[in-house]
Amino acid sequence: MRTLFNLLVIVIFTSTFAGAQAINNNYKLPGAGLKQHDFVYAGEWDLRKPTAQSIFLVRGGKVVWQYSIPLRTATGDIQEFDDATLLSNGNIVYACMSGAGIVTPEKNIIWQYICAPGTQTHSCQPIGKDSVMMVLNGAVGKVLIFNTATNTLLKEIIIPTTSTNPHVQFRHVRMTPGKKTIMVGLMGDKKVVEFDLDGKEVWSVNAISPWSAVRLHNGNTLISGDGAGYTREVNPKGETVWEFTKADAPFKVGNTQTAQRLANGNTVICSWIAGDNNTKNWPGTVQVFEVTPAKKIVWALSAWDNPDLGPATSIQILGEPGNSDEGDMQR
Repeated sequence: MRTLFNLLVIVIFTSTFAGAQAINNNYKLPGAGLKQHDFVYAGEWDLRKPTAQSIFLVRGGKVVWQYSIPLRTATGDIQEFDDATLLSNGNIVYACMSGAGIVTPEKNIIWQYICAPGTQTHSCQPIGKDSVMMVLNGAVGKVLIFNTATNTLLKEIIIPTTSTNPHVQFRHVRMTPGKKTIMVGLMGDKKVVEFDLDGKEVWSVNAISPWSAVRLHNGNTLISGDGAGYTREVNPKGETVWEFTKADAPFKVGNTQTAQRLANGNTVICSWIAGDNNTKNWPGTVQVFEVTPAKKIVWALSAWDNPDLGPATSIQILGEPGNSDEGDMQR
């Protein structure tokens, strides 16, 4: 038999939930939609489109270029775009789980790495002329640095992890400014670790499900917590100085996979919704949003029809200061 207290709890919870739903359903998306920024967009695991996992280039509010691959390789391995960066020459560096590559505006592959069975890659960052850094998940996790002009492996760095499942080892790995260390989110180990180029740990901080970790120009580190639903900035002492969580949003937030810190101090966050396997729930959700340091949302993008951008994993806001060829963007 329910007590009066239990009934009151149910009434309050129901009322609160209904109010939250009303906010979500009636929420007017701030910003100018696709016209807010020019950007490169990629997302993983769009099961609705078995023949077209895509990278999109959006300029002036329109998709001006798209590159697609099938969801599965000829041998049945999954492909999904996890990382994409537009270079100054128009080429795009990408990682797609089954491998990594560089594709030209004409959609020609001019460099490619194909993962061996039992390995995956979800991160590939340009770090200079004809150089990329990619992470290889596998029985032994590694960071690989290649000269893409000669297809020469320049350096291999072993990344220690307790995780034996390649899929949950690492995701968005980035080199720090100065190119002397790398930031690695160890998802299974629940921490972010900074390694030097010899694989020696030089800094770490505890973090649940760290999908991405980026060293900011101010010396702090920006972490996205995937299924835990947070984007957090920590200082060198490991103290949280800023954080945005699902509870701070007036709309449904999925997995927070990657984030980009803009020059104006705002943060652009990808909300990956494909963790919900019911694809009917995807349309209408916010894929990407921009939030100020005061947690005011100034842009929220929901593009599920004409164009249908699909789930959001990685975004590169274009026109920001810095050289994307050198890997010095805060993303």
